[in-house]
Amino acid sequence: MPDFKRLSSRFQRGFASLQDIVRVYQVVIALPGLCDALAGVGAAQPLVGKYYSQDLLAITEDLQAFRSLVETTVDLSMVDSHEFMLRADFDEGLQATKAQMEEEMRQILDEQARVAGALDLEANKKLKLERHNTYGHCLRVSRTDATCLRGKSTKYVELATQKTGVFFTTPALRDSSRAYRDLSDAYTKAQAALVREVIKVASSYCSVLERLNKTVAHLDVILSFAEASASAPTPYVRPTLRPDGDLRLVAARHPCLEVQDGVSFIANDVSMVSGESEFVIITGPNMGGKSTYIRQIGVIALMAQVGCFVPCDSAELYIFDCILARVGAGDAQLKGVSTFMAEMLETASILKTATPKSLVIIDELGRGTSTYDGFGLAWAISEHIVKEIGCKCLFATHFHELTELEAIYPSVDNRHVMARIADGVGGGGQRDLTLLYKIGQGVCDQSFGIHVAELANFPESVVRLAKRKVEELEDFGVKDGSDDDQAMDVDTPGNSVFTKQQMADGSKLIELFLTEFTSTPGLSEMASDQVALRVNELRAKYDSDIAANAWVQNVIATL
Repeated sequence: MPDFKRLSSRFQRGFASLQDIVRVYQVVIALPGLCDALAGVGAAQPLVGKYYSQDLLAITEDLQAFRSLVETTVDLSMVDSHEFMLRADFDEGLQATKAQMEEEMRQILDEQARVAGALDLEANKKLKLERHNTYGHCLRVSRTDATCLRGKSTKYVELATQKTGVFFTTPALRDSSRAYRDLSDAYTKAQAALVREVIKVASSYCSVLERLNKTVAHLDVILSFAEASASAPTPYVRPTLRPDGDLRLVAARHPCLEVQDGVSFIANDVSMVSGESEFVIITGPNMGGKSTYIRQIGVIALMAQVGCFVPCDSAELYIFDCILARVGAGDAQLKGVSTFMAEMLETASILKTATPKSLVIIDELGRGTSTYDGFGLAWAISEHIVKEIGCKCLFATHFHELTELEAIYPSVDNRHVMARIADGVGGGGQRDLTLLYKIGQGVCDQSFGIHVAELANFPESVVRLAKRKVEELEDFGVKDGSDDDQAMDVDTPGNSVFTKQQMADGSKLIELFLTEFTSTPGLSEMASDQVALRVNELRAKYDSDIAANAWVQNVIATL
């Protein structure tokens, strides 16, 4: 099927040609076959008859006059040779020119037969007649058979050697080809006025062609949906769509991932119930399937609303007014927009656009800034969606603190991607991480970042250092104690415990030391040994104070 919209535009603007008319004619003669193919289906499926068969039959009937016009005026016998002209009997002058063209063509064919006999090559098999854009009518033989032309340049003139073979001609063929080309040009000029009249009549069918374009395009989309739904590894199912309600998917799959070679996709159920699990927070390790899970829900919602079956065992959805996604990372360097700024702009657009009937998908919000800023933004955005908008939302995150929203708002539901950690086969304290790609209820109770780094073959020394720093950070915090003697566990070697008063006095001591040192006259011009001497002088001056403060001693030990 051609692009009927483009063809209609060419007809209406007066730019159409006989080739465009023939292209439409080829569709018109094929429409009865399409109607017959749909007739059998329409008997079993009334919707096929209502939306396609009836309309196509009416269009076919409306285009019968167009078919008659083309068959009466256009020389369809010349279409196979890519020549588009009016029938010779349509005008006496055209008929005389046509007769001369046929005579020249007969001489061209006779010359081909003569050369075939002289070279002992079978015509139309080994010796082929070609119509070249540059050389006109000429003969072609394969490179292997071209040896028969050697030493006969007076009889056979080689024109070009290409991958397809060797092109050549003869004096008689060259003369006949020129005469045919001149007659063809004269024929085209003579028929120009008549062609304009034919195109003018054909352009009156534009409204019918636009109807045909709409019907065929709709049928093409539905057939594409049917092909995808039936040919999937597991056939799709028809979803149940309601004006509003809940979102429930059984054994949902990602339509793109499941068709990849060597992939055995693990399906997951989805339940987003109003008042119970409208806002779903998904936690878990990297590569565990969080992004795939939330994206497949968005794709399934889109597929259902455009009229396609969906990759599930069963599906119940309601009609969303929009699907808003904040997924992936990217910047716009030429516009001066950083990755984090792009993330914030997209999220701001979501908050302004979303309504209670929207579906919002957010993946790893707040990664491009500090941990505290990122978490603060993620919490505020989540709370705004829950309290102010009240739409269905899927939020994948590594901020485990965000899961505390479930205890505050009944519509928040925590889920996690499952993973299993077991002792490694080789021992030595190594542990293996197995990603299960299943979604479970509740919060992921641990972080797997270091395990993922091990999967990426990080050096063992780097992994050990990372584990040690994680343990230090997890132990950092305020311990219980009295108001006057409250203890704080600081991030220093040995995790020494100091009182607030010790830390306050020590901070003042260090400040006095640094102030006196920086005010030393000529400090910037001093040599390194002179600077060291000055430090030792001050150290001796404050030695008694330093000895009396354990916190300062510990700070000096870490330098």
